[in-house]
Amino acid sequence: MKIQVHLYASLTRYLPDEIRGKEPWIEVPEGIAVRELLREWNVPPDQARLIFINGVHAELDAVLKAEDRLGVFPPIGGG
Repeated sequence: MKIQVHLYASLTRYLPDEIRGKEPWIEVPEGIAVRELLREWNVPPDQARLIFINGVHAELDAVLKAEDRLGVFPPIGGG
C-alpha cells in the first residue's frame, strides 16, 4: 500500500536515500505501525515526539492505512 511520509527538522536525515528530496509517497506493507516504519529507518523512538496521521495527532502504535499522510516531528525546544 502507498502512504505519504514527511519527517521534519532534524528527522529528515533518517529518510532513505531513494526518497530524500522526491515525492514522499512510499510503498509499505499492509498493517504496518508507525513505530515499525520508523524502526526500519533507524529513527530513535524518543526522537519521534509529535506524530500526525492525516493531520490528526497519533501515537507510535497507530496502524497506517493506504493513502495515509504521516508527519513526524522531533522534540521542539524553545523558551
